[in-house]
Amino acid sequence: MERLDGGSAVPAHLRGGIVALGNFDGFHLGHQSVVARAVARARSLGVPAIVATFDPHPRRYFQPDAPPFRLTTLDQRQRLFAAAGAQAMLVFRFDAALASLTAEEFAQERLVEFLGAAGVVTGGDFTFGKGRSGNPEVLAELGDRLGFTAETVLPVGAGDVPFSSSRIRELLREGRPREAAYLLTRPFAIEGEVVGGARLGRTLGYPTANMTLGNYLRPAYGIYAVRGRLPDGRVLNGVANLGIRPSFDPPLELLETFFFDFSGDLYGQVIEIQLIDYLRPEAKFDSLEALTVQMDADAAKARELLAG
Repeated sequence: MERLDGGSAVPAHLRGGIVALGNFDGFHLGHQSVVARAVARARSLGVPAIVATFDPHPRRYFQPDAPPFRLTTLDQRQRLFAAAGAQAMLVFRFDAALASLTAEEFAQERLVEFLGAAGVVTGGDFTFGKGRSGNPEVLAELGDRLGFTAETVLPVGAGDVPFSSSRIRELLREGRPREAAYLLTRPFAIEGEVVGGARLGRTLGYPTANMTLGNYLRPAYGIYAVRGRLPDGRVLNGVANLGIRPSFDPPLELLETFFFDFSGDLYGQVIEIQLIDYLRPEAKFDSLEALTVQMDADAAKARELLAG
């Protein structure tokens, strides 16, 4: 799959395609239905299917001091879009220039002139243009005038509750990763480089692969049963502490993963950790012995859950 920079010319073989347009953070079932419609439409016409997203997220641009909330990185989204059948991912840089465009200017300059889009597919809650003046109805009117089709995919949900990134964030903050995974169609996963630590885990018999959380949403702090994907494709079961390690000073926010039945050096490598089950909140222990006893219990519980 090709990744296009919204500031560089689109290659000729990718012009004239069908564009799925949205933030797609999380790429949950609702997002997947939008991209699936764009891919199906593109295949029927024999043209490229492109997924256009924004970076940074518009919320980050307008609220720079907001707590971290991202569910996926661009690299993760690119893999997900490729698996959904798209030929390219286009990343529009959300900056002052983009934020200042009216809905009509965005459609004319970015969709028609820049992309040469034959059609655009969005979700029903998509907004665009200065002051969020554009919506699917406005996009359809602009398409009629500017020469592209505009389709809206109805929300996907359970009963009257639509699937949304906001709901997924809420579930993760509540320590409910399995319910979040249902909406995502996969476990929530944090990807990052393994960094050096104080090696305290080694002294307790639990050497860990440590990662910072970057711009990811902060799920509930605590102990998780996890699966990790290594750069060579191996998938390992493990148990992880996500939080600030209250038994140690100074507090340091990390995702620390102990992989079962694994021996190797992962420093400097980029791995992905899937949060499968929430075991318990973080706790402060009076002694290393008490901490070790609890870690043994956590590991045994994680093994049991992951085996099931």
